[in-house]
Amino acid sequence: MAVDSARIEQAAAAWLARRDGGAWNADDQAQLDAWLAAATAHRVAWLRLQAAWRQAGRLKALGAGVPAGTIPPRGQWSQSDLAPADAAPATAGAWVDPGKLRFAPRPPARAAHPSRHAALAAVALLAGALGWAWFRYAPTEQAAYATATGELRTLALGDGSRLTLSSDSRVEVGFTRARRRIELQRGEAFFEVAKDASRPFVVGAGNRRATAVGTRYAVRRDDAGVRVVVTEGTVRLETAADGGQPAQPSTLLPAGSIAVASHGSVLVRSAGVEAAERELGWRSGYLSFHDTPLAEAAAEFNRYGTRKIVIADADAAALRVGGNFRWSNAEAFVRLLEQGFPVRAEADGERIVLHSR
Repeated sequence: MAVDSARIEQAAAAWLARRDGGAWNADDQAQLDAWLAAATAHRVAWLRLQAAWRQAGRLKALGAGVPAGTIPPRGQWSQSDLAPADAAPATAGAWVDPGKLRFAPRPPARAAHPSRHAALAAVALLAGALGWAWFRYAPTEQAAYATATGELRTLALGDGSRLTLSSDSRVEVGFTRARRRIELQRGEAFFEVAKDASRPFVVGAGNRRATAVGTRYAVRRDDAGVRVVVTEGTVRLETAADGGQPAQPSTLLPAGSIAVASHGSVLVRSAGVEAAERELGWRSGYLSFHDTPLAEAAAEFNRYGTRKIVIADADAAALRVGGNFRWSNAEAFVRLLEQGFPVRAEADGERIVLHSR
């Protein structure tokens, strides 16, 4: 029980340090609210530390009076404390015979008020907890990385992990000694996570979080939602409270899982590791389609090329295609479509328009 209490006190101090650290946001507040709601002991520890933090400001008044480090000049004494024994009070600057001095009686010592002891103890506890929290949550690595359309980029992170950014993608990295956090702002990234059980590796994408300890997985974020593909290990997919909606239960994704989270739901497909690897063929320059609507295939090509494929009508959009294609050569893909499907292409400098025929 004592160990649990100490752990709760440390967690409360860590939350307090993060809140007053200047980088507090709505997502952090939602996580704190969830932590406080999880147990009465959490709320008690939080309120106690907040009270101690406010009391620390009041203790500054104890040192009021003589400025710290000030020593009165030689020869200047307070006449209320020091005077000749058998003479009238000396004038300012007059010589005083030390043998005839009488000292004002020292006032009896007063016992410190119990509340002062309690406040000092609380401040000492808080200082230690905040120091520990600062050590744990002080940034150890902060950076932002992005790619242009048609560019892939592989990066080594400070913890030994590696990430590969897909085309037109951006991430922000924020590591501390307590956690490893990456925010995927757009696009897709593949993560090879160095194992560290004490520091979970969290990839955030909107209100979704994909957490692992040591594994290999990809996270993609676009207008349709968030997709997670796991090729090794296990990933926990969570949905935080958002827009008044409660948080959803977490989903464990073993290797070979493909999860798509959108509109408040999570759909998981156990495709197998080989199929999951094919979904991530973009790392080798390929796009893989299997009975895929032409409209979706065109959208994938458009993620990697500046010359866009436009579907002109519903009949063309509904055609099903399959195979592996280089994402850098959309023109070859279109030529194959014209040869094997009832499709006609019109091309100009900026786009390729596909019509059914």
